[in-house]
Amino acid sequence: MDEKAANNLRVARESRMLSKAELARKAGISPLTIGRVESGEACRLSTMRKILEALEINLSDRGHIFPTLT
Repeated sequence: MDEKAANNLRVARESRMLSKAELARKAGISPLTIGRVESGEACRLSTMRKILEALEINLSDRGHIFPTLT
């Protein structure tokens, strides 16, 4: 059974009033990927980096969005 990793991506996205599609476009990834990450599925570090950059969050502050990386 796959473990789901809790994250705060949905909260961060919604606080910036972005749809999944808008965030995906800014990050250069698919909206389906955004949905999967928000639901806690694993993703590559490069995908996390793209998401953080699209949200204009410093990589050093990644723990606010992806707490399992701290």
